[in-house]
Amino acid sequence: MTVIAPQNSAAVTRGTGRAGAPEGPRSARTARLRRRIGDNLQAYAFLAAGLLCFALFSWYPLVKGIILSFQQDNFVTDPIWVGLDNYTAVLDDPLFATAWLNTLEFTGLALLFGFAVPFVLALVINEFRHAKGFFRFAVYLPVMLPPIVSVLLWQYFYDPGNGLFNAILTGVGLPGSDWTQSPKMAMISLVLVSTWANMGGATIMYLAGLAGIPGELYEAAELDGATVWQRVRHVTIPQMRFIMLVLLLLQIVATMQVFIEPYQLTGTTNPETITVMVLIYRYAFTINNDFGMAAAMSVLLFIVLGAFSALYLRLTRKAD
Repeated sequence: MTVIAPQNSAAVTRGTGRAGAPEGPRSARTARLRRRIGDNLQAYAFLAAGLLCFALFSWYPLVKGIILSFQQDNFVTDPIWVGLDNYTAVLDDPLFATAWLNTLEFTGLALLFGFAVPFVLALVINEFRHAKGFFRFAVYLPVMLPPIVSVLLWQYFYDPGNGLFNAILTGVGLPGSDWTQSPKMAMISLVLVSTWANMGGATIMYLAGLAGIPGELYEAAELDGATVWQRVRHVTIPQMRFIMLVLLLLQIVATMQVFIEPYQLTGTTNPETITVMVLIYRYAFTINNDFGMAAAMSVLLFIVLGAFSALYLRLTRKAD
């Protein structure tokens, strides 16, 4: 007689849960859930650190500056709440309109030189078949220098006594020029310094954009008999449109905040080159010693640049 051994109940129920569902898939789902939660917590931890740094070094100074604009404060005595008096004093300052006009003039000249020159330079370098790396390095080198070093270098070039530019002019029989103090040449001199010191970054971005343009487009244009200018106009510029629009906005915002060039080359008292940032410096450190007025002028500059950026992005979005 054959005896059938009874099965072990533990072996029968092994691998099943309380409701009879397999234990393996449930444990796998639990492990995946825990892993997903752990990844999310880690991501949020990194994000929280970044947000904390951004709030500490960006939003807190912004809010503090807005509050300071309603106070009279020299950071020595206790601040005095003055309401809108700082804004009234800034708007009544005779140098207010002069500073804004000079800033707009500098921005316009900087766009004329600093926006077109990097694009043309990128087109020329992109056509080279050899030594592209050298030319990229040479163009980007001024960007790696501290801004004050670039300005001091050009200050030597502009020196009316022993400067390089006047030495060249004298050598070819032309009269020298008082570059940074002449009413006609002062602003152009500042623009040349700014363009030389900052065009490397834009040139590298343009070169990266040019490298992404398919070569088939140029080949098709050549087969159609397009000239060099026609290829640039109908192929290069449309393909580079987004990069050019972004760099245009960034350059306008940056040039509206110019400070180092006029401060170092022409000083804070030359009415031909006083910009908004130089006027802010005057309020805080030279004439008024009132950081409240400086903060009020800074808030006005922030409002103007913010409104311009919003309008610019809206118009470009509609154009797209």
